[in-house]
Parts: sequence; structure tokens; C-alpha cells
Amino acid sequence: MLDTFLKPMHREGIRFVAIFAGVTLVLFWVWEPLGWIGTGLTIWCYYFFRDPKRAVPQREGLLVSPADGVVSLIEPAVPPEELGMGPEALTRVSVFMNVFNCHVNRTPIAGKVAAIAYRPGAFLNASLDKASSDNERNSLSIEIADGRRIAVVQIAGLVARRIVCFVKEGDMLETGERFGLIRFGSRVDVYLPDGVAPMVVLGQNMVAGETVLADLTSDEPARTGKVA
Repeated sequence: MLDTFLKPMHREGIRFVAIFAGVTLVLFWVWEPLGWIGTGLTIWCYYFFRDPKRAVPQREGLLVSPADGVVSLIEPAVPPEELGMGPEALTRVSVFMNVFNCHVNRTPIAGKVAAIAYRPGAFLNASLDKASSDNERNSLSIEIADGRRIAVVQIAGLVARRIVCFVKEGDMLETGERFGLIRFGSRVDVYLPDGVAPMVVLGQNMVAGETVLADLTSDEPARTGKVA
């Protein structure tokens, strides 16, 4: 029962929870009802930075979701130019995270971090299409065993003001490994290799490190579906 409610918290959240808790104590001293509001916000902050364990699929070729959230966009788009992956459009799958989702990001597939590029920008609503080009972002190019590259882009949102990346160029990553975190509402884009179709649909709920986003060994066409 405790495992259902008490989740591990990422170390990035420790100081934020401490700040919320300190302010809550002051609010209790000022006026008790305000203190209870602060208690609720402190609990929310703790859950925002939760870092639960995930059962990561291990079959070769599977590409998993890098984030918890909802598939908000599936469309052709050119990867961020700073990654140097060329001008050709690839299928982009965007996973939007609201402020109640777990915000720890996980590597979609095993490989080597070939490039990391940070670019400052705006803080538009991350669910909008133009957030991919206009918002602050941190882009990774992951080179997989067969030489192909997967682009993964962390995008700041309307409330987010800090993108955190735990890895560096040259690092070897495993599928589902934690590679970053975005504070307070955001989005992660994945650019699939040419000819690879997504196995998810718009509106689908995603679980980072668990939900299969695509299969690089399959020639199955893109799936269709609807939220019912």
C-alpha cells in the first residue's frame, strides 16, 4: 500500500520541496487555513519530482517513450538544425507533459550520445506546434548500433523555466535510462529514422521507459486510432 502512494523522489526536487515546506510553516504561523493550502502544494511538489521505477522493454529495435504524458503531435518535421542531422523531414512524435505528470525523461533507445545542443528561446504553451521551433530546448542526437541517429528534444513550456540534462556527449546510454528532467510543464519530441512508423496515436497516454513508441525492425504502417 505504501508503494502506491510513496514514490522515490529525484534529487533535483529536494530543495524545492524544502522551500515549499518552509513557506508552509510560515503560513501556518500566519493563518492556519493558509498552512493547509501550503501543505497541499508541498505534497504536489513532491509528486512532481517523483522518480518511479519502470519496467523497460529489452527487445532489440524497440523505441520507448522518453516521457510521461499524452501524444500531442505526430507529423513530419526537420530535426533541430543544431544537431546537424540534415534538412530532410522525419516523423516527429511529441509527448506533452502537464504539471501532474512525472517529469523525469528517459532514453528512448540504447546508443551513444553523438551530440547535445542547447538553444534558448520563448516559453510558449508546449502543446503548440510552434513550441518545437520557438521555445527553449535541449536537443540530443543518439547514435544507435546500426549507425542511424535518433533525435530527442526537451522543450520548455509555459510554466517550465529549467531544462536539466544529466548526460554528456560520448556517453553510452541504455534504453529507459534517465537522461534529464524539465521543471513544471513541458514536452519531449522524438524524431524517428526515415521509414520508421510510430506505433502510437494522437491522444494516447504514454509512460516513460515503458510504452513502445516505435519498432525499428518492423515494416508495419503507422497506426490509426482514437481516444474513446
